[in-house]
Amino acid sequence: MNNLPYNDFGTWLRSRFPFKVQKISVDAGFTCPNRDGSISTGGCTFCSNSAFSPAYCAGSESISRQLEDGKRFFARKYPDMRYLAYFQSYTNTYASAEKLKRMYCEALDVEGVVGLVIGTRPDCVNSATLDLLADLSRQTFVIVEYGIESANDDTLKRINRGHTFGCACRAIKDAAERGIMTGGHVILGLPGEDREECLRQAYAISAIPLDILKIHQLQIVKGTAMAEEYAHRPFKLYSPEEYVSLLTDYIERLRKDIVLDRFTAQTPADMLIAPRWGLKNHEFADMLANHMRRHGARQGRLSR
Repeated sequence: MNNLPYNDFGTWLRSRFPFKVQKISVDAGFTCPNRDGSISTGGCTFCSNSAFSPAYCAGSESISRQLEDGKRFFARKYPDMRYLAYFQSYTNTYASAEKLKRMYCEALDVEGVVGLVIGTRPDCVNSATLDLLADLSRQTFVIVEYGIESANDDTLKRINRGHTFGCACRAIKDAAERGIMTGGHVILGLPGEDREECLRQAYAISAIPLDILKIHQLQIVKGTAMAEEYAHRPFKLYSPEEYVSLLTDYIERLRKDIVLDRFTAQTPADMLIAPRWGLKNHEFADMLANHMRRHGARQGRLSR
């Protein structure tokens, strides 16, 4: 039972499986059209792939080897754990449907892997890819996670994202029509977006057939184009207290059935420029839940 004031991913996931399930990140060797010259060579201004890739995730190893290494990493604590292969690094539908099928099936053939989570861009899916994902969804647990980042096209252009919000809406709609479970990722606090714009985004996100949403605060990571921009023209970054307040108002405007996966990102300390909160993800989640309870806030209360 979920006693939280929002629709929690962990609770939802436990309702789908009769055993503990853990994502294992996989680097399948993909690149990104925003890096290989198809759209751009610079990538998104905020992006540093090494900031979120765990130590066991090495693109030089096979998919099955990475999953076995990940299983050993987690099995020390939970020997009976089952796993979701999380194709996380870069754009994980950026290949032919035939090649993708081989990669996804290699992951599913690993003992203990009970599903797939596939991170991608909304401009990197086509009918053949979606048909493949729909077929896999009928056989096993599949989430396709789209990088949306913002609902504002001016912001998307500023961060060199390479697609529009309309593109994300179409991709999510096409996936949903095929019965594919769809997730999305957004960043709150991108340069140029104030509180009002963030809250407008919540309504825009709720209007598309999204099942799961992952929300992160903006972090400035060393070596990124945004780090250079921030050094020359600093812009506002949220404190934990400010972000909790914003996030509470954002969640109240979301559709109440959207499952909320995460609220924060954690960049390794040696790579993070700002903001330095000193909070673990679970500590922030507790802070958010307590704030929402104190103010009588709940997901969907102000949704349209």
